[in-house]
Amino acid sequence: MVTLIDTLKARVPGERARHPEKQNRPDTPVLRKPDWLRVRAPGSGQYNETRAIVREHKLTTVCEEAACPNIGECWSQKHATMMIMGEICTRACAFCNVATGMPNPLDADEPRRVGEAVAKMGLKHVVITSVDRDDLADGGALHFAQVVLAIRAAAPGTTIEILTPDFLRKDRAENVVIDARPDVFNHNLETVPRLYLKIRPGARYYNSLRLLERVKERDPSQFTKSGLMVGLGEAKEEVMQVMDDMRSAGVDFITIGQYLQPTRKHAPIDRFVTPEEFQAYEAIARAKGFLTVSSSPLTRSSHHAGEDFAKLAAARRALDLKSA
Repeated sequence: MVTLIDTLKARVPGERARHPEKQNRPDTPVLRKPDWLRVRAPGSGQYNETRAIVREHKLTTVCEEAACPNIGECWSQKHATMMIMGEICTRACAFCNVATGMPNPLDADEPRRVGEAVAKMGLKHVVITSVDRDDLADGGALHFAQVVLAIRAAAPGTTIEILTPDFLRKDRAENVVIDARPDVFNHNLETVPRLYLKIRPGARYYNSLRLLERVKERDPSQFTKSGLMVGLGEAKEEVMQVMDDMRSAGVDFITIGQYLQPTRKHAPIDRFVTPEEFQAYEAIARAKGFLTVSSSPLTRSSHHAGEDFAKLAAARRALDLKSA
């Protein structure tokens, strides 16, 4: 029997539904997870310590909001991915568990609290992501930059990876974020172009691709990163074409992971991609010239991000030495 936690309805009586736009959709079939996707439930002492720091600083994490399967492992190592600009997204992607609706105004004190939390956790590498904020004139770009600068001030030894929205129709607002000079600029393409209308209807594939390209044009020293979910009905040839598109845009690091269905109202899983297929994707991506590749069923954008950043920096040094 397959069970899913119901995150569609209000958590308490009178509260707004988490996914109002999905309430009237028909239930989709849910496939039983194979053994290679089963993870241990969280609950270690360090996990609870990380949770306490997150609560103390009144922060939101994508680990919780997106129901990430790796939360137990990551929080037990004091790795939490901060989600800034609130917990309500203006988009309604078919794959995502983050709540949809009209967000609250930005919290001007959030950058300081994020910086303090990063310092308190003693993080060597931190990942900062956000909801989409189409309601803001700059899509939240200035707030993103302020968070990066606050972390630099509070934890100067920490490397910073950001996972941004697409800043669609925001008149190059992303330049503010690029100029804050994060160590890694990540924006996920998520799926192949053919599936965008169904899976990521509020976004545009070539806008997202162009965003990654503009990062390299404005600051070639920044690492760029992007990710794909598989198991949504894409063909292998389509995934390979996305790899080529990413490389044409100068993307350094690709992540590929299995899509997992949050609720019966979300996009259904077409199939579970086998570990052997993920290994094949990794080999193909490396052959296409990515500096770093993470491809496995449980791969997520921020999973093992610190270790992967070290590999990324080492790969660039090796390439620079070879070129010299």
